[in-house]
Amino acid sequence: MAIVRYTKEHEWIRVEDGVGVVGITEYAQEQLGDIVYVELPEVGAEMTQGAEAAVVESVKAASEINAPVAGEVTEVNQNLADNPGTVNTDAMGEGWFFKMKIADPGEVDRLMDGAAYQEYVESLS
Repeated sequence: MAIVRYTKEHEWIRVEDGVGVVGITEYAQEQLGDIVYVELPEVGAEMTQGAEAAVVESVKAASEINAPVAGEVTEVNQNLADNPGTVNTDAMGEGWFFKMKIADPGEVDRLMDGAAYQEYVESLS
């Protein structure tokens, strides 16, 4: 069973069998506007929790995407190089950025669940 957790910087991670799939939330995509470019990390890159992992550029601004947990990048979503707009239409699905082998599963447990994230987003308005 997959679990999904969220950061205060609006990244999400879906964990299945020790592999994390990482992307940005629909809230983040809405704040950025139409995404026109995505710079992904290299496969094999070691990520530190909270450190820059990727970059997105939208019609409004460029923004860093941080690693929600520490680990090693095992795969990147090559589709985003040719179709960055996938993030605009399916941020929580096909618009994922990268997959990673999680170094410390405890870091996932310390992230927000869906209810806590929703409450956090509502507190921002």
